Amino acid sequence: MNMENFDPQASADEAMHFTDAAAEKVQKLLEEEENPALCLRVYVTGGGCSGFSYGFTFDDKVAEDDTRIQNHGVSMLVDAMSIQYLMGGTVDYKESLQGSQFTVQNPNATTTCGCGSSFSI
Repeated sequence: MNMENFDPQASADEAMHFTDAAAEKVQKLLEEEENPALCLRVYVTGGGCSGFSYGFTFDDKVAEDDTRIQNHGVSMLVDAMSIQYLMGGTVDYKESLQGSQFTVQNPNATTTCGCGSSFSI
């Protein structure tokens, strides 16, 4: 990603897309946890077979520099470091014969791993 074009003040809607399927799954998981304050946190960490890996966790702490994207009454959070690698991407939830999982479609990734959980820029 060309960091010269990165705008940290971009609106959350421009930053990333949080699909209806992903939001509905988060909503179901939050109902099971009985904690509506939780948000889905998406992050990038070093490692994986391609250099970077995607991570997902639930978090009830929102940092001042987090990007918050809302859909169906639930929130997805992305920290300031990760958003620069995920800008313009989409977080979705897929169910298939291989299993069910949250996925990231990242337009900034130049290569991805076959498992879909790691990438390089």
